Amino acid sequence: MAFEYLTNAPLAQAKQEYLELLIRNGFASQTETIRVQDACGRVTAAAVYAHISAPHYPASAMDGIALAARITFGAGETTPVTLQPDRFVVVDTGDPIPEGCDAVVMVEDLVKNEDGSVRLYAAAAPWQHIRQIGEDICAGEMILPSHTEISPSAIGAILAGGVMEVSVIRRPVVGIIPTGDEIIAPIPDPKPGDIMEFNSSIFSAMLTRWGAVPHTYPIVPDNFQRIKAAVEEALAACDIVLLNAGSSAGREDYSTQVIRELGGVLYHGIAIKPGKPAILGYQGPKPVLGVPGYPVSGILVLEEFLKPLITYWNRTGMAAPVYQEAVLSRAIVSGLKYQEFIRVRMGRVGDKLTASPLSRGSGVVSSFMKADGILEIPQGVEGYEAGSTVRVRMLRPVSELEHTLVAIGSHDPLLDELADMIHRADAELYMSSTHVGSMGGIMAVRRGETHIAGIHLLDEKDGSYNAAFVRRYFPKGGVRLVECVGRTQGLMLQQGNPKNIREITDLTAPGIRYVNRQKGSGTRILMDYLCKKYHLTADSIYGYDREEFTHMSVAAQIDAGTGDAGMGIYSAAKLYGLDFLPICMEQYDLLIPDAAWDTPMVRRLLDVLQSEMFRAKLESMGGYQLDHPGQVRERF
Repeated sequence: MAFEYLTNAPLAQAKQEYLELLIRNGFASQTETIRVQDACGRVTAAAVYAHISAPHYPASAMDGIALAARITFGAGETTPVTLQPDRFVVVDTGDPIPEGCDAVVMVEDLVKNEDGSVRLYAAAAPWQHIRQIGEDICAGEMILPSHTEISPSAIGAILAGGVMEVSVIRRPVVGIIPTGDEIIAPIPDPKPGDIMEFNSSIFSAMLTRWGAVPHTYPIVPDNFQRIKAAVEEALAACDIVLLNAGSSAGREDYSTQVIRELGGVLYHGIAIKPGKPAILGYQGPKPVLGVPGYPVSGILVLEEFLKPLITYWNRTGMAAPVYQEAVLSRAIVSGLKYQEFIRVRMGRVGDKLTASPLSRGSGVVSSFMKADGILEIPQGVEGYEAGSTVRVRMLRPVSELEHTLVAIGSHDPLLDELADMIHRADAELYMSSTHVGSMGGIMAVRRGETHIAGIHLLDEKDGSYNAAFVRRYFPKGGVRLVECVGRTQGLMLQQGNPKNIREITDLTAPGIRYVNRQKGSGTRILMDYLCKKYHLTADSIYGYDREEFTHMSVAAQIDAGTGDAGMGIYSAAKLYGLDFLPICMEQYDLLIPDAAWDTPMVRRLLDVLQSEMFRAKLESMGGYQLDHPGQVRERF
């Protein structure tokens, strides 16, 4: 198959032209009739009218007695009226009003006599406590208009109006066809080269939430005829078809050719990142979307192109996105050719909303899971500087962000444990962590963009941790250094230490592949210090410029066999079953600005740090020393 250059259609133009094309071809919703009891959440296809009135007879609205109001006239506190049993009828709520009666007196307003008669100390007004015919709904009245979602209370109103079945918009059936020689169904122990196919599960959940019915077909290998047959089968049974992967322009990307042969292609390539290789195809009125294989790209393509189609089908209307202005915690560079979508973590720090970019990789599905918002960088814009005010499309309610503890700084698995414990202790509190290294954390505190920063910075002059750096960067004070944990740093090594690494200088031996942390992290600063101490140059250690952003990611590379050694903490090595060569016990502290000290999030954090639950958890993880967690080490 010859290489094909992709188009670069602007997003807004492509969305509008695609929908208009499909509508011209006959893309429209269909209806079905279902039981009213099964209709919650469905959308009415036409207006619903009452067959009968509700109530359909005059009904008692209270427990008491029914009578003719005129026989009570004149009753008062000093002139009670006594009625014999033949002058009234005992009724319960909902009972029909007997012939000749036009009022109900509540049982609470009666004084019962031993002979069965009753005394009234107030006159009854005609039609009091009686539900008239049609008080709620009159026969022939419209209960619900067309294209309206049926709520639980609407179900009651429709049934009360004597309607047993309702015409609703049939939910569109969306066929999902996963393709690829290398993909397999999810299993707990995939082999190298196996790519687990979980996109269809993500897409199915999204479709269900949007009011569609997903149908996932078996995985199809990269074979033109088999992909074509699968698409033909899906088109015969479904309203919309998603062809997942194979939308790029590579050697075995058959999606465009298949879609063209079966229908047509409006655009192959949209000016968005991630998601550029998307295919906007069709067969008559049926959309056929070629969706990129990377999960983040796929999610974005479905959000931008499929969701509007389902909304149009269901006649529900698109909810307007909610945007908030936020301060960007670090610079972002973007290409001029694309409209880029950056996932960000957010929180309220002082009087400003902060946005910290997450990983931009198209395959990093966890970034969507962690994201609080989406920063949209328009096509033609090169990016934004740190500290810029940007507009963010919100994925979480702003009210949650008001109660979110923002942590920007050095990574440690204990931050995830703290987040879990804080939320378990108070369901209204959350914690959001962004890993930018110790120096990045200090700068975030200086800019007023975080509540806390995890730091572990070695002062080479005296071997102390953190305090010297805090004094240097906060000469006017305004922060507190809170003790967290001591933790064991060392070399994480492949299980069994097959390269026989016994000390730092062994990293220069031929065949040793090192995995480093990013510049500015405390672990990188420690490693740079050790290199100077042992007179090692970066060039002498293969892979010294290979950077990872967390201890866990370094451990994962070594466990996978793509690295032989990397500096990190013991708990990460233990989790992956790696060998560990201890180097030092370092102090990992939390830097907290005075402005955040009395916030509910920070107060809860300090409580958790001092709890037995936190101590027990870290002792089980291993490699931590807990002396006085949560206590102020020094105030500046």
